[in-house]
Amino acid sequence: MSTSFNFVGKQIIIYCATPVFIAGLVGSLLNTLVFLSLKTFRQSSCAFYLTIMSIINIGNLFIGLFSRILTALNGIDDTVTSLVYCKFRLYFNQICIGSSLTCWCLATIDQYFATCSHRRWQQWCNIKLSQRIIIINIISWTLHGIPYILFYDQVISTTTNQTTCVDTNNIFDKYRGFFILLVLIGYLPIIIAAFFGLMAYHNVQQLAYRTVPLVRRELDKQLTFMVLVQVAVSIFTLLPYTTASTVATNKSLTSDPDIEAKLQLAITVTLVFYYITFAVSIKLFEFIFFVCLIISF
Repeated sequence: MSTSFNFVGKQIIIYCATPVFIAGLVGSLLNTLVFLSLKTFRQSSCAFYLTIMSIINIGNLFIGLFSRILTALNGIDDTVTSLVYCKFRLYFNQICIGSSLTCWCLATIDQYFATCSHRRWQQWCNIKLSQRIIIINIISWTLHGIPYILFYDQVISTTTNQTTCVDTNNIFDKYRGFFILLVLIGYLPIIIAAFFGLMAYHNVQQLAYRTVPLVRRELDKQLTFMVLVQVAVSIFTLLPYTTASTVATNKSLTSDPDIEAKLQLAITVTLVFYYITFAVSIKLFEFIFFVCLIISF
């Protein structure tokens, strides 16, 4: 039974994860191109956070998703054949995921400050400050991920007699399962982004009653719409994988091969949804709509 679950999981990765990877890669490249090419976006600190997030998402999709697609196609898990890859793939993966989600939260917070009526809050929105925050963000996640290098190792399973890349430290395993997965890259980013995103939306609704230049008003509306779409998508894509991965850290459940196979299938399915979070691109949707409009004529 576990073999059939593994087969289904591979097919899901090949046929479902591949379109997500391609769409995410194209969307992230479009986002980066648009944000860097237009002067209005280059002057916005919120757009700067979204630009860095798009660049990080490219690496995130390659490390976290494309590597799994190759494993499903080739049938060779490089985390099993290479100890260095076992340690560093997870290390760089958590850096990309954490940095990307942090950029997303920073973008929503920045957009809230930018749309506030109080000028002292608007002063927090500047490129120089955002550049420093991004550097601190990446350094923090780089240091935070060091335990992945220290504690992940190749271990032969006593039940399946197969080599797997797993965490060998019980304390870090619990920290990862109940704090990193549930809080840092799970519920906390959604709560922060949803709260400040809705507050920014409320501020944007009040822009019509303020003396704000038309260009600035339209820019704030567009950026607020982008972060709100990201919030809406993330609620349905982040939480299932977060929950499934946390359940999988329960050693009493994974001791049964059949239950472990079912959990791995659930993780595989929800993983595809999880990476939709990093593949969402409003600019890609606009581009597809524009192409479809041209074709229709």
